[in-house]
Amino acid sequence: MSDQQTIAVVGVHVLDTHALRVESIPDGSDGALVDTIRLSAAGTAGGTGLVLSRLGADVHSIGAIGEDPIGDTLLALLGREGIDTSRVVRLPDVQTSASVIPVRPNGDRPAWHCIGANGALTLDHVDLGSVPGLSHVHLGGPEFLGGEAAGRLLAAAKELGCTTSVDVLAPGDPDLLAWIVDCLPYTDYLLPNDEQVLGFTGAGSLADGARALVAAGAGCVAVTQGARGALVVTATEVLEVPAFAIEPVDTTGCGDAFSAGFLRGTWLGLDLRAAAELGCASAAQVAQGVGTDHGSYTLASVQEFVRAAPRR
Repeated sequence: MSDQQTIAVVGVHVLDTHALRVESIPDGSDGALVDTIRLSAAGTAGGTGLVLSRLGADVHSIGAIGEDPIGDTLLALLGREGIDTSRVVRLPDVQTSASVIPVRPNGDRPAWHCIGANGALTLDHVDLGSVPGLSHVHLGGPEFLGGEAAGRLLAAAKELGCTTSVDVLAPGDPDLLAWIVDCLPYTDYLLPNDEQVLGFTGAGSLADGARALVAAGAGCVAVTQGARGALVVTATEVLEVPAFAIEPVDTTGCGDAFSAGFLRGTWLGLDLRAAAELGCASAAQVAQGVGTDHGSYTLASVQEFVRAAPRR
């Protein structure tokens, strides 16, 4: 298979503002010093697309932002990564989605988040047929469209001959699974985290929960487990893939980076274990700094990291 992969990342695009080493919120109107404040493009579509582009994919963002300076900044950051943002619509009277993330000295990262324009995205804003050579559609945040609309979007992707993937942003909950379940039969790769899988299904183990999601229609479920790595489940196999032994600085965006590495690996013909290793290695690049766009790496350097870096 050719290395050339054209991907549409559809859905959640966010501008993250990180404040590093926040020990407390000052009283009243007092101030406090932090080590770093920086901005990064993020989201289950935007952040995944950013890492995919670094790994050599041709990435086209499809989503909604506001007509505001936050949106200007988000487009500029995505454009610096070589992402085609011409299909990102700008909507009046709604702000661009944004998060403020105070990273504590121990690595904890609570967040304030504004949904903004992500909640206004509809199928009317999405034209998959306009992306030349499209080979894969990644839907980040199907809950904003709803399962019926998300299902129609992914069915259209299938009709175009594309493979598909889905990453859910919201916490796992049985009602949320019911809301998005219509899209699962059109999903080749479902990319949740461990808490989402257990919350969606109420299963007693992560493997059982992932099997339940496969039974609901997903072709493959690749679950991130934080420092434990990933679990990959299909109808016929269950694979545990350990994380790499690194010293994390900020884990914001690691799930999106795993998704990018895993999807890139499957396109390049890697088996599921090797694809998950590439996903874990991509997440490791992001975790060693602040923001989804931390570091400087290529597909070749991440593949070398896979070969050389110790596992946990």
